[in-house]
Amino acid sequence: MYTSVDFVKTFLFHLKIYDFVCALIFCNRYLCRNILYAMKRIKIFISSVSDEFKEERSMLCEYLRTDVLFGKLFETFIFENNPAESKAPQDVYLKEVEQCDVYIGIIGAKYGYEDSEGVSPTEREYDKASELCKHRLIFINSTTEHDRHPKEKNFIKKIEQSVVRKTFIDADGLRAAVYAALIRYLEEKEIIRWRPFDASFDNDATLDDLDEEKIRNFIKIARSKRNFILPVETPIDEFLKHLDLLSNDGRIANAAILLFGKKPQKFFPSSEIKCIQLFGNTMERPAPSYQIYKGDVFELVNQATAFVMSRVNNWVGVRGDKDSAMVQTRQELPMEAVQEAIVNAICHRDYTSNGSVQVMLFKNRLEIWSPGQLPFGMTIESLYKPHRSLPVNPLLAEPMYWNGYIEKIGSGTEDMVKRCINHSLKSPEFFQDNDFKVIFWRPTSANENINAEQSVKMVPDRVKRLLRIMDGELSISEILKLLQLKHRGNLMKEYLSPALGKYIEMTLPDTPKSPAQKYRLTSDGLNVKRMLTMA
Repeated sequence: MYTSVDFVKTFLFHLKIYDFVCALIFCNRYLCRNILYAMKRIKIFISSVSDEFKEERSMLCEYLRTDVLFGKLFETFIFENNPAESKAPQDVYLKEVEQCDVYIGIIGAKYGYEDSEGVSPTEREYDKASELCKHRLIFINSTTEHDRHPKEKNFIKKIEQSVVRKTFIDADGLRAAVYAALIRYLEEKEIIRWRPFDASFDNDATLDDLDEEKIRNFIKIARSKRNFILPVETPIDEFLKHLDLLSNDGRIANAAILLFGKKPQKFFPSSEIKCIQLFGNTMERPAPSYQIYKGDVFELVNQATAFVMSRVNNWVGVRGDKDSAMVQTRQELPMEAVQEAIVNAICHRDYTSNGSVQVMLFKNRLEIWSPGQLPFGMTIESLYKPHRSLPVNPLLAEPMYWNGYIEKIGSGTEDMVKRCINHSLKSPEFFQDNDFKVIFWRPTSANENINAEQSVKMVPDRVKRLLRIMDGELSISEILKLLQLKHRGNLMKEYLSPALGKYIEMTLPDTPKSPAQKYRLTSDGLNVKRMLTMA
């Protein structure tokens, strides 16, 4: 960290990016933490089938080379810039993957040339980047979906198990997606620093814009639920400073407005939440109910949760005791899981986006959309397991914890899965594309109200044992070792064959006897494994 302002200014000016950094700071978006890191260029390897995205590769290479910031931070490798060498091209490319810091994969319709083991150079490069734990950025052309080679589809399935991918339509969309991904990479590596939205002071609010009654009520609830240390009569400025919501010079953090503002949407219009109910399973009008809710984050959670729970079916039982007026009720979706998903959508969203949180109740499912991305290092699969709590807006999450809306231990998504399974429902599903999405599947009839425990009991014990040890893609020898078995024939007959197709799938279904053949869990297999893990 440099304490001399003049030295930093001189250094930045020497790099010819002083004006750029000043503009970033003026816009209150990026605060450079250690620009000296730019002295060591970050190497990017761009991979794709050679004859499918030639123009896009060249465009990205030129863009990264000439951009005022990226040109000083990144060094890019593409096939076209490789000089003629005596070594085999694939050896050269794999060596470049070993030396790179960031791997960019562009995926389309073609699988490309296949080597003697039936694997394309692009997949080899991706596997090498994965093996060496390189930072991988994957971009899939959505317009080629219907013409995609079967092996390319399997390649994408493998990618989706460990990497969050983005889609694009054309070259402009690809450039924008790569820009956003690399900026996020620089932020996560702390090469440039972007103050979290909730901790920023880029508003004109004063203490008069905050609701004192909301603050007093918050303290009362926090004291009763979490033993909050401050008394109810604490001065407002002291309370805000205690939660890091007020600067020493009297500026109010964005989180304070979202939590306790009289009119939060006056400052942040997109912080509203849109709720819609639809007759069918697609976005078709007319809609029986459509509401746009405004208010602080606590009000938004309560209003959106009430919208959903008042519109789902509610099973009413019979009176068990003739002397009691109590009648058992059971809603088709567990309210705690629904509220948890809505809290996450509001608390972890990207508030710099113009998009709003959307709650859509279809005939067969509930979808909750939130602008933003998973925290760095997290994948969709990790949401089903115990994981660290990594709030995108930490100053927003902290008060939500104090009022009992969330836990700090990172168990929220795992609890959602458990609650749905205990409610005899399918496991909720998580998706990451341009936005983050959660889907809860509704029971559309009594026959479809699947009892998860019963479905697991129907799985043969040996298949259960196999599913428990499956993690990623495994070869026959790896499975034999994990199951502590010796005979390949016994493994195939008693374990793999009963599971293939439903719970287990081949990575190379077109060449089942390939020496490179591996096996992985299907979506049904993943669900059963999760249920077995939670049992």
